[in-house]
Amino acid sequence: MQNLTSNDFKIRLRKSISVAWAFFIRKVANGTLPINKEASMQLQYAYILQQLLPLICFKDDEKAIIELETGVRINSNTKEIDLFLKGKDNSGEHKIAIEMKYYRTLASSGGNRGATDIFMKDVYVDLELLENYLSHNIADKAIALVMTDKQNLVFPKNKNAKCWDYDISHGKTITNGIHLTTPIGGKNINLTLLKSYNFQWEQHNDFYFLELEGH
Repeated sequence: MQNLTSNDFKIRLRKSISVAWAFFIRKVANGTLPINKEASMQLQYAYILQQLLPLICFKDDEKAIIELETGVRINSNTKEIDLFLKGKDNSGEHKIAIEMKYYRTLASSGGNRGATDIFMKDVYVDLELLENYLSHNIADKAIALVMTDKQNLVFPKNKNAKCWDYDISHGKTITNGIHLTTPIGGKNINLTLLKSYNFQWEQHNDFYFLELEGH
């Protein structure tokens, strides 16, 4: 709570993401906020964050807005940021990029969903993308928000399959980056992370939630 009332607007802006995530987590876990797919996750989280932002703007010159699916250019390629939080005060503009991922055991059609290996790899792809937002000065901070109802992704019985090169399980740490080339889904991969990460999942009822920021 202390960071949410900091004199520094940048600190308040960053903390608002974690607080909105905490509210989102508890509503989802208790069944009052049903999430069927990744798009609804983005929209519902954005709505909660939008309600919080006016409360952290203490001065007339402090403003904060949310953009969804903002298109940006990286090395001549167009990427879309899932959620882009932009704040502004008398010290300048502050930009936080958020990528979101959701793996649900049942697909929205009702059938069992496979491709856990692709999901695991895509979490790493998002982290690489977030690092690129930082290195290209598109964002000042970059955060990944991930949720799943599949226990084996968080607490696996074993890690024998090649997909565990993209380990997202609880307690996984990456120190000073990693380079991965293990093919997934028949596609070649060339992925590099430069930052350190600590995968600390929160379990609430039948769901698992993760907030990741590289250091």
